[in-house]
Amino acid sequence: MSGGSIPRLVIAAPSSGAGKTTVATGLMAAFAEAGLVVSPHKVGPDYIDPGYHSLATGRPGRNLDAYLCGPDRIAPLFLHGAAGADLALVEGVMGLFDGASGMGELSSTAHVAKLLRAPVVLVVDASSQSRSVAALVHGFASWDPEVRLAGVILNKVGSDRHEELLREAMDSSGVPVLGALRRDGRAGTPSRHLGLVPVAERRSDAVESVAELAARVREGCDLEALLALARTVPELPDAPWDPAAELAPAEGPAAPEKPLIAVAGGAAFTFSYAEHAELLAAAGAEVAPFDPLRDEHLPPGTQGLVIGGGFPEVYAPDLSANAPLRAEVAALAASGAPVSAECAGLLYLSRSLDGKPMCGVLPAEARMTERLTLGYREAVALRDNALAAAGTRVRGHEFHRTVLEPGAGADPAWGLTHPERRVEGFVAGGVHASYLHVHWAAEPSLAGRLVASAARSTPARGATR
Repeated sequence: MSGGSIPRLVIAAPSSGAGKTTVATGLMAAFAEAGLVVSPHKVGPDYIDPGYHSLATGRPGRNLDAYLCGPDRIAPLFLHGAAGADLALVEGVMGLFDGASGMGELSSTAHVAKLLRAPVVLVVDASSQSRSVAALVHGFASWDPEVRLAGVILNKVGSDRHEELLREAMDSSGVPVLGALRRDGRAGTPSRHLGLVPVAERRSDAVESVAELAARVREGCDLEALLALARTVPELPDAPWDPAAELAPAEGPAAPEKPLIAVAGGAAFTFSYAEHAELLAAAGAEVAPFDPLRDEHLPPGTQGLVIGGGFPEVYAPDLSANAPLRAEVAALAASGAPVSAECAGLLYLSRSLDGKPMCGVLPAEARMTERLTLGYREAVALRDNALAAAGTRVRGHEFHRTVLEPGAGADPAWGLTHPERRVEGFVAGGVHASYLHVHWAAEPSLAGRLVASAARSTPARGATR
């Protein structure tokens, strides 16, 4: 089997809340338990669902976002992530045809399914309908002839009689029923202000939840039929994405020894794309993860720092209590070493978060609010900095319930150009801090520039290799 013909399915739904994550994660776990190597993927910028996918499969959960990365990169990124897999499962986002606001199908599940030439299995919440399910499925199946809606999984079925009525209705639709799952709250995943609680915060319970989902899927779905459907895909003509090939030669480190870049992780900083670490390594860095909740020191020899998104507001007291690490982060930033901070990282670098002292790198105060800031953004770098050259244009995503006052420094990180025009974030010395989440696979020069800058910096004081 060539890489381009990897068996694959897209798991979609008519709307949010139908049970895509339940079914997709359960299928991933069930097929993995059956001995298949399963590659997990998620449409859109979501960071949390891929954590459950990774737990179910033992492989990194990867995002496929046609807005952030461009349609032309979707198949190459998929082939890179799915290399060596027996089966790839792609969980959709929102409703099947819901994409970037005002941009038609761009970044919708349907759009990604077409780019991957993958059949779609529709997860339908059947809890309040019987014969109407056939009309709903017929509408979705006929809306876009280029989308191959090849099967349905009925979710939240109330009883044997309810299932019988649903299957009778679906007999005339021409779309096969590939599974029926009963209503069951035992495998529920807790949520809070930004969605599901990440795996890193409830790993033991999450393991049990994923195992229960696998059991439910095995009992209610026709795994053989689903696998057979996944194997009907045509070959993709694209070459797999290669992080090394994406980087210009000049973006490698100008030092004989690899610069060490520390990457924040743990329960407070769970938001990251797998391709970021791969790009840093391809650019010549040694990537060293650390946990700001547990580690009192940066990794020995740190010459650069990446702090992604997550939930620092949940852990503000614990992050604040780790004064030795906060001091080291502040010292590293003061030395001019490159520091890239997104969203949660931005808050961690501020003076305080909900009144709790943070690293004090940025002259700003952060606090939680009731207002959700959410959406895609287009932005441009206004000046040269450790992450981006002046004029670099990116597409990003904002997702938070916090505010930072002020929201921008004397030298902002980005000038937002769409859907609104404003400046945002901070550039100071080697620090680049912003609310904007950017997928570096769309602009690999960000990783190359960061590594090159780190190669020229002095290791953190007291840290040697």
